[in-house]
Amino acid sequence: MPDILTDSTAETGTLWITDPGHRAALLYEARRQFDFFAASVDPKGGFDTLDFDGKPLPGQLREIHTVTRMVHSYALAQMAGIEDAEQIVDHGLSYLLSHHRDPVHGGFVWGVQGDAPADDRKLAYGHAFVLLAAASAIQAGHAHAEALLDEVWQVLDEQYWEEDHGLFADEWNRDWTPFSTYRGMNANMHSIEALLTAYEATGRAVFLERAGRILDFFVNRIAPAEGWRLPEHYDANWQVDRAYSGNPMFRPAGSTPGHSFELGRLLLQYWDLRGRPEGDAPQNARRLIEQALTDSWNTERGGFAYTLGDGGTVAIADRYWWPVTEAIGGMAALVKLDARPEDEAWYRRLWGFAHAHLIDHDCGGWFPELDANNKTVSNQFMGKPDIYHSVQAALFPLAAGLSRNAADLKRLDPQTAALR
Repeated sequence: MPDILTDSTAETGTLWITDPGHRAALLYEARRQFDFFAASVDPKGGFDTLDFDGKPLPGQLREIHTVTRMVHSYALAQMAGIEDAEQIVDHGLSYLLSHHRDPVHGGFVWGVQGDAPADDRKLAYGHAFVLLAAASAIQAGHAHAEALLDEVWQVLDEQYWEEDHGLFADEWNRDWTPFSTYRGMNANMHSIEALLTAYEATGRAVFLERAGRILDFFVNRIAPAEGWRLPEHYDANWQVDRAYSGNPMFRPAGSTPGHSFELGRLLLQYWDLRGRPEGDAPQNARRLIEQALTDSWNTERGGFAYTLGDGGTVAIADRYWWPVTEAIGGMAALVKLDARPEDEAWYRRLWGFAHAHLIDHDCGGWFPELDANNKTVSNQFMGKPDIYHSVQAALFPLAAGLSRNAADLKRLDPQTAALR
């Protein structure tokens, strides 16, 4: 790929997100990812998980977040003018409706094996990604996506939303009987992402209002009390559950710095969509992002520790690709906001690390995890699990503003990545 670390940029002092060479390289990197992950399309339906070389891995449970993230990502591709992206979006939407959608009880099941549910839990996390996929497909112009958005929103509103708390509950059995009393930050954070995209796609005020209520809880109540860190786990009354430890990837104990990068960016998106009202949203976004940088950056090897314990001590030092991608998105947002020199330095440092250790320059896509010596390993993940995080890291810096990225992607020159 072209060298995204251009010496001329450093010499002139130009911001990388405005530098023509960097912008062209970002679009090139996104195209390489879209080319690689196109091989995950199963002609019989759904998407395969790919190994490092781009070959399907056998016997994988097809989880709803993989399907919906592919729809969302290729909707972004379609808006950016990538050929054949529209067919992949339609392929994913069709599978979502034929295999994950529950025609008996409503809603969408988590995991499918063959033609039958293999994990029939109904998670707010999965439904948030259905909403995101539908909203992005609407923005890309898919005819039936708004009906899907209406359907999944009704489920989220009726089954998950807790009006007294202003937050989403987490999980149910297939027939909507209680599965647990667990409440989580992750599902609500991705619900903010989906709600903001749904607002951009439809203009419906309820989506912006609900996103604001969730942000208020985590940014104005939880983060200041927790040293600007975001505990992941809560009980039924939305009290922090410090003893909880579940799935080591989706529900590790403690806090996850990568989510602070993401929530900081989403806070700026929400603030921008509201017309940039007076208040401390920009400062709070910066607090979240900078605290995560301070707590979790590995000063010797680069990359971010996966989780933190009490007081910000490192709990799981393993380094994955996705916190780096979310930090890139967060730093790009801060650069767009007020372009401090330290923000630009972090943005360059993060791309330098990704370029050196995470991007697969031979095959495409990003390697998902590194060992202590920055060598690729497969401890937590098999193959390359998805395109969603890494392609957003390449595309979002190309947008001019903090919100409405879809509109800017449609204005990208396909050769230069300049905004027309």
